[in-house]
Amino acid sequence: MPGLEQALEMQRPPIVRFGVGQIETLAAWVAGVGVRRCFVVADRINAARLDVLGLENPGVFGDVKPEPDLPNLEAAVAAAKAMDADAIIGFGGGSAMDLAKLVAVLVSSDKGLRDVSGPNRAPKRSVKLIQIPTTAGTGSEVGTRALITDPETMNKIATESVEMLADMAIIDPALTVSVPPMVTAATGVDAMAHCVEAFTSKRAHPIIDGYALRGIQLVGRYLKRAVEDGRDLEARAGLALAAFYGGICLGPVNTTAGHALAYPLGTRHKLAHGIANALIFPHVLAANARAVPEKTALVGEALGFTCESRQAVFGGANAFCTGLGLDMGLHSHGIPRYDLPACASEAHQIRRLLDFNPVDLKEADILNIYEAAY
Repeated sequence: MPGLEQALEMQRPPIVRFGVGQIETLAAWVAGVGVRRCFVVADRINAARLDVLGLENPGVFGDVKPEPDLPNLEAAVAAAKAMDADAIIGFGGGSAMDLAKLVAVLVSSDKGLRDVSGPNRAPKRSVKLIQIPTTAGTGSEVGTRALITDPETMNKIATESVEMLADMAIIDPALTVSVPPMVTAATGVDAMAHCVEAFTSKRAHPIIDGYALRGIQLVGRYLKRAVEDGRDLEARAGLALAAFYGGICLGPVNTTAGHALAYPLGTRHKLAHGIANALIFPHVLAANARAVPEKTALVGEALGFTCESRQAVFGGANAFCTGLGLDMGLHSHGIPRYDLPACASEAHQIRRLLDFNPVDLKEADILNIYEAAY
């Protein structure tokens, strides 16, 4: 793993506004930078509460899917072009914010997703981009990556560019108060998984380790509180900060095996990203423990369990998740057992993540994890 002397580049929005009530600053900022036609990218739930943004007659694409695919993106881009938008606002969870990133770079271009996918191929952005998370999970508000599902292959197409970095992120914990307990639990584990996977990655860097460990500690301290009382603003703020730290971790380091194994569950079976990561998290943490024992012990300490053996790691991490009310069996979430080999094959091909996992997981190892999680 790289030492402190190794080079690292960090990117984040030039303006980050964090705290209860910060959403009330949006309209003044938009007016101050000369924006006239705001276009909001949201799911149906958030599209129904655009009034909290305080904007006059914004355009809206309010049909973001939980796992957005290429047709979903194309519809959003067409709607933004029709309005001649000069600012794109991602308002929702990671799906809405990822879609907003891509809309922002495609709205004034004749290019499509396949023309810009991969690293650093997006055209120069000519519109403003604002990201406003309404869940505490993905950290997408501070990142430069977006993932869209290809309906033909059912694989996620990754795009990365500094042109998709927001001009401003508003992280207002009050916007997450209405998130139901089980969604709070799943997205909170997703935020933690970002931090844990970056913390234990082969690419882990001491600078990012500080953000990662603090994010894990915040989840350990606040997630159960937020699940039990959604109106606990201190807990909501703690989780929002953990998600923000997880987003910072994704840029220079990124995730590893946990997310690689979670992705096919979402693309093939429409399992929400947060719960997919939660179901896989204890198994991958335990599988990696022997390669990164000191860091695994710190994760366990933050979440309240000891790590003297692989079984203890798994048992402690699984108990943490079940203590949030999560049903940790794949079968309970509609994943058919017959499809596990196909999921394992698909996950094993996600080399951009698996190549940096601290343990080399063969396809058979991945299938064993799915079977154990079933």
